[in-house]
Amino acid sequence: MAERIGLDAVRELMRRYLDEDGDKRSVEAEGNTLEDALKNASVQLDCPVSSLEYEVLEKGGTGFMGVGRKIWKINVYESSGKKKVEAIVEEGFDAGLDIPTELVSIVRDKDGEALVRLANDGALLKVTAPIGRGKRINIRQAVERLHTRAVHDYDESLVAEVVKSASGDWLRVGSFVPNPAADALMTVEIVAQEMEARVVMTAPQAGGCDLSRDIILAYLRNNKVVFGLIEEAVQELEDKPRYKEPVLVAVGQKPQNGEDAKVQFMFETDRSKLHIEEKNGKVDYKELHLVQNVVEGQALARKVPAKQGIPGRTVTGKMLQAKNGKDNPLPLGKNVHASDDGLTIIADVNGEATFINGKINVETVYTINGDVDLKTGNQFFLGTIVVNGNIEDGFSVKATGNIEVKGNVGRAEVAAEGDVIFHQGVAGKGSGTVTAGKNVWAKFIENTQVVAGNNVIVTQSIINSDITADRRIICSGGKHAAIIGGRYRACEEINAKSIGTATGGAETILEVGSDPKSKSRMDELGLKMTAIEKQKEELEKNISTFNDLKKTKKVLSEEKQAVLDELIHKRVELVGEYSVLRAEYDSIQSYLNNLKVRGKVSVSGRIYPGAKIIIRDVREEIKNEHKAITFYLDNMLIKSTKYEEIDEELLKRGSSDGD
Repeated sequence: MAERIGLDAVRELMRRYLDEDGDKRSVEAEGNTLEDALKNASVQLDCPVSSLEYEVLEKGGTGFMGVGRKIWKINVYESSGKKKVEAIVEEGFDAGLDIPTELVSIVRDKDGEALVRLANDGALLKVTAPIGRGKRINIRQAVERLHTRAVHDYDESLVAEVVKSASGDWLRVGSFVPNPAADALMTVEIVAQEMEARVVMTAPQAGGCDLSRDIILAYLRNNKVVFGLIEEAVQELEDKPRYKEPVLVAVGQKPQNGEDAKVQFMFETDRSKLHIEEKNGKVDYKELHLVQNVVEGQALARKVPAKQGIPGRTVTGKMLQAKNGKDNPLPLGKNVHASDDGLTIIADVNGEATFINGKINVETVYTINGDVDLKTGNQFFLGTIVVNGNIEDGFSVKATGNIEVKGNVGRAEVAAEGDVIFHQGVAGKGSGTVTAGKNVWAKFIENTQVVAGNNVIVTQSIINSDITADRRIICSGGKHAAIIGGRYRACEEINAKSIGTATGGAETILEVGSDPKSKSRMDELGLKMTAIEKQKEELEKNISTFNDLKKTKKVLSEEKQAVLDELIHKRVELVGEYSVLRAEYDSIQSYLNNLKVRGKVSVSGRIYPGAKIIIRDVREEIKNEHKAITFYLDNMLIKSTKYEEIDEELLKRGSSDGD
């Protein structure tokens, strides 16, 4: 038995089906066969035949000996894939109705019919069965129908048999006196440029015969109507003829011109459409996703080939030519290519997909003509970004190539796998960050954390910042170039015109001679090991207390013993964790000790008292002011010599390694 569901579920199911039906795209299609009609519909809807559903409007047929052929007419729509509504069992709704969870197609009620046709071989009777809750025809109604046609000589048993079977077939049940001169007549009209055929019938007089289906078809054929017959209309004329009015019996097939080739884009071509994200339930207006990032090898667009036209045909059989769709070339622009089959556009490089002047391109440089702010949102690009304005506080700019900023940068996040070039400078306000896979160039850097894979080169000043460079930190070129306050780490060299201030002020720490990243990791490991040692010391005290208590009482309560066991277990875990950290720490220490690098700190102008220099693990605080000096390590002692000139090539923008 079908699962019983509640009334609300039925309502929901009906609502959902109505919604789905409202969203369907449908077309009317025609064809010599049902398959042809479905193929035509699939072209119009641009989807496979397997995804179509249809209703038959007019059933087609092959006719009789080539005459009376009729095309199929169907209403076709895309399959919606309706989902079952889960059964909702309600205690308050149980009227003994077993409603299945799948809807059954609605059947319209129709009474049976008794039809009479007078033919050369006698009076014919046809009785059709009722549909749904329709009423059946009884013998009295059939007899009345015979009397209406002036048929009184009939076999009552045959009439009863026809009524009982209600097979819908003609059967001779009686006779009448024929008068051939009084037979029904028919004329044929071919109109609408031979695309329609209509017949006008004249009713038979007393003793005249009706027109049969075969006679109607033969008459149409004799009048050259050979295509597009409407079978139902012809049958209706035989069963229930309509007189003195034109009846459409054949319709030609209009030619269908083929669609031109078109391109389906796989990225958003309208940049005015914003895509705003929500974070924690709130709209993040910084994430606008205005850049269509693509990667090398990614498909950007697909060409739908031109469609062949479908010829038409008049009711007299004349062919009507259709135009084939025009082919259009792929809109290939820069940094893209066509696939081997010539139907797909593929990116050659990482970058931004654009559609400009009718061409699809992949731009490796993304230019922002203005500031990075609420209008543009945060930026991420698979290539190089050029900002012709400023980067405002709170925004981020990230790129897999380089980043070039013509204006100033505030408390922002800037990260590039290549170089970062600031034509002005960065005022990070304590939380701004800059990360470069290669070099960083700027006029000034203030209160900012900077990490560079190669060099950090500044022409005016670096103030109260935390800067790490795998190779060099250089602050030189400007009249007042100076490093004042903050912490600076470089593997090979820190070189500045001035370091510190005469009045003291913020602490300035300069570290060279070791790998900054490894050194930073060592510091992190050292802090973790110190924390573990403190925890272990506290555990030892607690374990000792419980052991002393156990010696005194000889046995601990169950609860205290459980606590002691947990403390011992925790100590074992800490010892294991400490040993792992220690092993990594010692490994990094060994690596740093074996580094073949001569770290140095050079000052072309003055270095003031209070500045701290660390070369490897040797520390020294500057006690006196020095001019034009270079500090280096010799036999684990920090020594000094006259100032060693910087390699001028490093100051040229574009040098990535310096040597």
